[in-house]
Amino acid sequence: MIRSLILALAVGVVHAAQPNIVLILSDDQSWKDYGFMGHEQIETPELDKLAGEALTYTRGYVTAPLCRPSLASIFTGLPPHQHGITGNDLLGKNGKKVSRRTPEGARLHQQLYDQFGDCVGLAGELGKVGYLSLQTGKWWESDPKKFGFTHAMTHADPERGARHGDAGLKVSREGIDDIRGFLDTAKAEKKPFFIWHAPFLPHTPHNPPKALFEKYKAMVESPHVARYYAMVEWFDQTCGELIDELDERGLGENTVVIYVTDNGWIQDPASGRFGPLSKQDVHEGGVRTPIMIKWPGTIKALRDDETPVSSLDIAPTILKLAGVEVPGAMKGIDFRDRSALKARDTVFGADHSHDIKSVGRRVANLESRFVVHGDWKLILHNSANFPPPAYASRPNGKKNNPKGKPELYNLIDDPDELKNLAGEKPKKVAELSKLLDAWWDGSQPD
Repeated sequence: MIRSLILALAVGVVHAAQPNIVLILSDDQSWKDYGFMGHEQIETPELDKLAGEALTYTRGYVTAPLCRPSLASIFTGLPPHQHGITGNDLLGKNGKKVSRRTPEGARLHQQLYDQFGDCVGLAGELGKVGYLSLQTGKWWESDPKKFGFTHAMTHADPERGARHGDAGLKVSREGIDDIRGFLDTAKAEKKPFFIWHAPFLPHTPHNPPKALFEKYKAMVESPHVARYYAMVEWFDQTCGELIDELDERGLGENTVVIYVTDNGWIQDPASGRFGPLSKQDVHEGGVRTPIMIKWPGTIKALRDDETPVSSLDIAPTILKLAGVEVPGAMKGIDFRDRSALKARDTVFGADHSHDIKSVGRRVANLESRFVVHGDWKLILHNSANFPPPAYASRPNGKKNNPKGKPELYNLIDDPDELKNLAGEKPKKVAELSKLLDAWWDGSQPD
């Protein structure tokens, strides 16, 4: 309590009331694809403005380069090997994907939901101290109300095609009326609120407004790149719509806005798919993201281009903001405690295959682990599942590490990870391997 008070005094005014909290989650976007991150063509004025008003960490990392495990980590404050959501879809006994509409699929999915439900989640903890909570957009883990949300757009009914958000995926693509209705309810009940805002943007289908597509089509040769760029700006516009709604209701001053993306995306210019070294890959293009936290008059606006932070820091930050005791299993650090973040100087993550091979054995589909420590990054691959499809090639067309050897990069000198220094610096590899194994050695957790 004393430490929390000292932190509050250090960053500004102490608010008497619990703040409202809005968590904005981008879906499939590269860490470079923002105006404030230096992109020369994509325009993101709304997020640029947010970055200028927020405590902005440009070296943020998610725990996994795939949406479902990444989102589960943000919700629980735990890495995938602890919460158990290691991939997007489930494989049955025959090695093929199983639907929740089949007996085997229903059983396996329920087993996964049950172990996820054993973890502490943001919505449930906030509910204990009086928060209303709304789920919008991407959500995989069955009915959101079973995991603490008081309100939800996602119905999660497999008979109606539920998979990863169903009706919730309409948010922002078709407006924010559901959010407006929720804000009306929170006002009527005089309660603080939490919004999980995970719109299906700039995720495929890349079907942006025509004017935005034409704008970028005139700038780049590939129509696929033009559509993706247009989707990013469309997403930016919808973020502005949400933040403007809060301000117009007089909620901006006592609402914390946090921003992160679930995983990276580098557009393949020859197709509508992602390119190598991005989604489903632990290189920077798959796991790096800016992370922003804004609370006007309370959290000082500042840009930090040096300190690595993790999406695992989001849950404890939110809980402390709301006055909730942080569960011991959450090892993340409050974003406002900059001295502690600088002292840690290390973040971790892992990639598992897109499809979960075994609900009970969380290492069955492990592909790679990574650690970022200061300027350095080490990637270690799991020989049992190597090479994964994402390692087919590098941007320069050369084969990428076909034997799965360790990869070591100096991210300050080489942010695109083009020069593997593992062979030149065996002591650094050993040092970072020790850190990575201390976090998780890649074996089956207890």
